[in-house]
Amino acid sequence: MTLRSTSLLLLAALTLTGCKHDAAPKATETAQSSPVPAVDPATTGTVTGVVHFDGKAPARVPIDMSMDPACAFSKDPNLSEQFVATDGKLANVYIYVKSGIAPSQAPAGTAPVVLDQKGCRYLPHVVAVQQGGSVEFRNSDPTMHNIHTMPSTVGNEGVDISQSPMGQPQTHSFKSPEVMLPVRCNNHPWMNAFINVAPNPYFAVTGADGSFTIKGLPAGTYTLAAVHEKLGEQDIQITVAPKATASASFAFTAK
Repeated sequence: MTLRSTSLLLLAALTLTGCKHDAAPKATETAQSSPVPAVDPATTGTVTGVVHFDGKAPARVPIDMSMDPACAFSKDPNLSEQFVATDGKLANVYIYVKSGIAPSQAPAGTAPVVLDQKGCRYLPHVVAVQQGGSVEFRNSDPTMHNIHTMPSTVGNEGVDISQSPMGQPQTHSFKSPEVMLPVRCNNHPWMNAFINVAPNPYFAVTGADGSFTIKGLPAGTYTLAAVHEKLGEQDIQITVAPKATASASFAFTAK
């Protein structure tokens, strides 16, 4: 074989290799840009339920806020929020569809979830937002506050910002699913809250009566999770039929 023939063969091999290398990124790019299929409302159902607390819940303890006069003069008493149970129903439990549906990002233009600082406490104590969505941090108090999040998921950047008394709200987005992400105030050590970042739009937080409702869920069978800041997580299987309401129930006991 001549030198010219050998050079031509090498050039052809390199050209073929280059074509195969370029094809993979294009395929991946197409898959990533594919939109999530729209959900037909005629095929969706609802999940509704209650989270129970079995036994006697630990008593809520008054918080001493005397270190800051602006907090001490709050008209509302500040009580510990680890266990908020009324008539055997548990509040502040994060409910979400853990598996059975593809993850998705919050649509553009989705309004932020508000987490306020009022009476030197975070209100609400537990919030939830879809991944890609935002939380708007507010300070309704006549004192300086600090917002300090401590994410355990790599995709969520930590927040450590100060807010002046009754200052401008600040908004922060959360890109990765995460359960019970702690929020603290460096200025007032008793202040705490939790942000949950859901992998899809099907989630809720139980109210004072322990109830929750998730609407618009496509028909199917799912794993439904209930997460409490101190009592951990419980999972159940639930089947949702079109235009029907499925019932779900969870029961936690003190550890």
